[in-house]
Amino acid sequence: MRRLLRAALAAALLLPLAISAVLLTASPAQAATLNRVTDFGANPTGLNMYVYVPDNVAPQPALLVLVHYCSGSADGVFYGVGHDYVTAADRYGYIIVVPEATREGHCFDVSTRQALTRDGGGDSTGIMSMVAWTRQRYAVDPDRIVVSGFSSGAMMTNVLAAEYPDVFSAASAFSGVAAGCFATDNGSLWNSQCSSGNLIKTPQQWGDQVHAMYPGYAGSYPRMQLWHGTTDDILRYPNFGEEIKEWTYLHGLNQTPASTENLAGGWVRTRYGGTGNQAPVEGMSIEGYGHSLPLSGMLANAVTFLGLDDGGGSGGDAGQLRGAGSGRCLDVPDQSTTNGTQVQIYDCWNGTNQQWTYTAAGELSVYSGASRKCLDASGGGTANGTAAIIWSCHGGANQQWDLRSDGSIVNRQSGLCLDVSGAATANGSKVQLWSCHGGSNQRWTLA
Repeated sequence: MRRLLRAALAAALLLPLAISAVLLTASPAQAATLNRVTDFGANPTGLNMYVYVPDNVAPQPALLVLVHYCSGSADGVFYGVGHDYVTAADRYGYIIVVPEATREGHCFDVSTRQALTRDGGGDSTGIMSMVAWTRQRYAVDPDRIVVSGFSSGAMMTNVLAAEYPDVFSAASAFSGVAAGCFATDNGSLWNSQCSSGNLIKTPQQWGDQVHAMYPGYAGSYPRMQLWHGTTDDILRYPNFGEEIKEWTYLHGLNQTPASTENLAGGWVRTRYGGTGNQAPVEGMSIEGYGHSLPLSGMLANAVTFLGLDDGGGSGGDAGQLRGAGSGRCLDVPDQSTTNGTQVQIYDCWNGTNQQWTYTAAGELSVYSGASRKCLDASGGGTANGTAAIIWSCHGGANQQWDLRSDGSIVNRQSGLCLDVSGAATANGSKVQLWSCHGGSNQRWTLA
């Protein structure tokens, strides 16, 4: 049975990799490359280490540990399902470390006592040697060391955040299980009770299991973002709820969300302990999807949650968006940060509510940190007259834009252009989406 489950897991994980490989053929080659590092320190389980340093590395870069899935490889996650992280690294100047499992099946050990103990001699020990090696050679920002992974890599993401809470500031796990859920005492790396979603514990029991991984630690734990498809048949959906129990307990929170949002595409976002883009715990439930994450836009969302787009690198193209017809700038009325506020044009004055950043993910974002918002087609609308608003960034297609050479700004979901209603030029004129016609009220300059 375990062999069949592992085979199913490998097959399920190869599908998103194949899709990403097809998409990658249209991507331009990167100047910087993924390089293997040897002799990086203690490595008791024989992992391989790869590192990516973008050409425009920031003076004090963030560090992302990117962990692959079972049957995967460093190249597979770097050039495949995790490649949006690479594109963002080129934009924001952060460094990526990619561990590679070398045992049969290429799964990470999140089961043995060694793996579930800080500095215990398991895979986690080798990964932390990679982190230390990178920190010794680059001026890494100690407050922005983060981790993200998929499936087996998501399980390792949970484990690393639990064992090294004094190192990692945030984590984003796609289709994983709670730290310690896969524990075994028979030498096996597979726990079928956990994978089937039948290992149910109280929040305190999960918390106690994490505390045992790093005895005596009394400090804070990393922000945790959790993604799971409702029809996952490899690591079943109840594991999502168990992860939320674990991480809300570690943050001293109850199980009641501070906010719940129904997003486009069947995404349901729950936030605990806060309502901003970097809440202490964030759950992303994806209706009708199985063990096939990430989907388009998810990694852009994770980049913001992890803080990889704050304070590092050259950033995205940024500045005011000036309308050709009016000479006025795209503006958030009264410097509002309220979701649903419709944008307008107003005299250019260099306020933060007029400073827009065009990201590698195609977002046009305003403000920064916990206040960051994205330009959004209201309600995912695709009809003429749909209001252009600000909303919490979630990576959906209605928040993705193409800046065309003719000055038009085109919404990727609808194909409509950013338009000043009625071709008005007065302060306070509302901005909407409309069929592209090349008029001056649809042409903008980012500068």
